[in-house]
Amino acid sequence: MTTNILFDTMLSTKQNKLNFFQNIVLVAIADRYVDELESEFLLAIGNQLELTEEDTRHIADNLPSLSFIIPQEGLQKHLELQTLVMMTVQDGKVEEREYNLCLEYARQIGYSKEILDNLIKQIM
Repeated sequence: MTTNILFDTMLSTKQNKLNFFQNIVLVAIADRYVDELESEFLLAIGNQLELTEEDTRHIADNLPSLSFIIPQEGLQKHLELQTLVMMTVQDGKVEEREYNLCLEYARQIGYSKEILDNLIKQIM
């Protein structure tokens, strides 16, 4: 699977994988509800990253104090934004809080609102 190859190449350390997963979790919980599709998506990403429940416990235990961790590598930034958008549209709609978090991330990596909106259209 292409995604697995990208994950293996760009997310070569456990910490990079955890940072990536943390960013996805932040979007998943943005609307204060994780539905079944979002939960399955989180599990699939966690499995692809080969993260265990033990690995991710720190994320779950510290949700209120977490913020985005922006990667250094440009391709990884884009992959993360794409994955964040995929999480956002899992339930078939774009919730305002989820969108705003994706927009915050997009701006932090130097992308405009227009780029984010185009990415959302492509994924939906």
